[in-house]
Amino acid sequence: MRRWSTLALPAGALAAFALAGCAPESELAPGGRIDFQKIIATAKRTVYPALVFVKPIRETFGSGERQRAEVFGSGVIISADGYVVSNNHVCEKAIEVHCVLGDREQVPATVIGLDPETDLALLKLKVDPNRGPLPTAAFGDSDKVEAGQFVMALGSPFGFTRSISLGIISNTRRYIGFTTQYRYNLWLQTDAAINPGNSGGPLVDTAGRVIGINTLGSGVAQNIGFAIPSNVVSDVIRRLKATAAKTKPDQWPVKVSRAYTGLQLQALNDFKTNTFSDSKRGVLIQSVDAGSPAAAGGATDGDILLSVNGREIDGLYVENLPMLRVLLADLALDKPSEFLVARPTSAGAGKEPPEAYAGKLGGRKVLTLGIQPVSRGKFEGEDYDCRRWNMTVKEITKFSNPGLYFLQPTGGVFVQGVRSRGNATDAGLHRNDIVLKIDRWDVKTIADVRKAYEKLVQDTKRVDKKALVTIKRGGFLDWKALSWEKDYLQED
Repeated sequence: MRRWSTLALPAGALAAFALAGCAPESELAPGGRIDFQKIIATAKRTVYPALVFVKPIRETFGSGERQRAEVFGSGVIISADGYVVSNNHVCEKAIEVHCVLGDREQVPATVIGLDPETDLALLKLKVDPNRGPLPTAAFGDSDKVEAGQFVMALGSPFGFTRSISLGIISNTRRYIGFTTQYRYNLWLQTDAAINPGNSGGPLVDTAGRVIGINTLGSGVAQNIGFAIPSNVVSDVIRRLKATAAKTKPDQWPVKVSRAYTGLQLQALNDFKTNTFSDSKRGVLIQSVDAGSPAAAGGATDGDILLSVNGREIDGLYVENLPMLRVLLADLALDKPSEFLVARPTSAGAGKEPPEAYAGKLGGRKVLTLGIQPVSRGKFEGEDYDCRRWNMTVKEITKFSNPGLYFLQPTGGVFVQGVRSRGNATDAGLHRNDIVLKIDRWDVKTIADVRKAYEKLVQDTKRVDKKALVTIKRGGFLDWKALSWEKDYLQED
């Protein structure tokens, strides 16, 4: 799993029996206590047959050259015709995927869609059409999950196929979207062991229903794991399926389409940053991206967003933010949306607030703004291997590389990795250098880098195998003399 690792639960972390109240009568032992042996047997009987061991072969670029590596993860079959849910971080950049089914048959799979912002992936198994219906698992309603109820995490930890761990739901509305990723949903927190390899496997309730997809575990704290709620999973999978149905297979994997306004939101009462607003309604507009639709529509930092197209906004706490981001992401792209905002009276005149907001805006005036959203575009940019130069480059996007985008707001290309022993290293190029020019070619896209690379390296008439590379590092311009006289790959 990416960014997180986890520790297994200590032996004996759960008692063998607990008071009744969250299990069917058939699972009660004498005395009205839960019989966990029966609960585990029910989960195995209903979900185990639909559990798959996912083995993608992925391309990686971080080392300074394109490499292939096999990784391990988990998934669950959700339809009899072979659709499988897993994690984006398991299946992204996969050039080949194989899945081991419950009967230990290994079959290939196609990556239909990916959503890095919720970390979900949709696969389709390539099974023999004469095989018959595949075993499936059913989703439960994650909105009805309660803290304290017992759950089981199924998956393939550390590449060991098919395991089950038992725990409880610790929190049903955990917010971890403080970075640019994982901002469109809350999480189910559990103390059931979620280890590397469990990623993409189902989190199951005592009735054998999938209430989440296991995704993250923490190696810092004990007994903390996170699962994507099943209602979020169902919505994202529905969107991916709908997009894939309208797309040719050679354009798969598809992505979730979202609208972009340029508004960065903050809860009115943010305990993490100790920021508290005197407004009791709406959500704080923390910042407005330069050149964004919101900026063009007149939104400013510090405004309180009260409603969008007549729908009132509740952003009192951070747990409300994912739902509001989904609301903005689902706005129509073909017409302006009406944003009602509150602004300090010193910033200019505005109309009196509607009665619903009277006395709850801290003396602010209310303004109506028309904002025309645009397509959000891709979350992560393309990669390219400048193999002879022993470095890889990547496209800058405002979502996956916000720090570099701040330095280069028009976008561009940056050095993703340099080989420890190679020409780029010899030239003094570093990771995260923004490439502005290679020899006489201006660089704004991956296509520009590809063109410059191919022209220079494949020019057999060129006597000197050198080029001047213009970069931006830490906001300052610099120039590096890149030579490819040595062929480090052959020497190794």
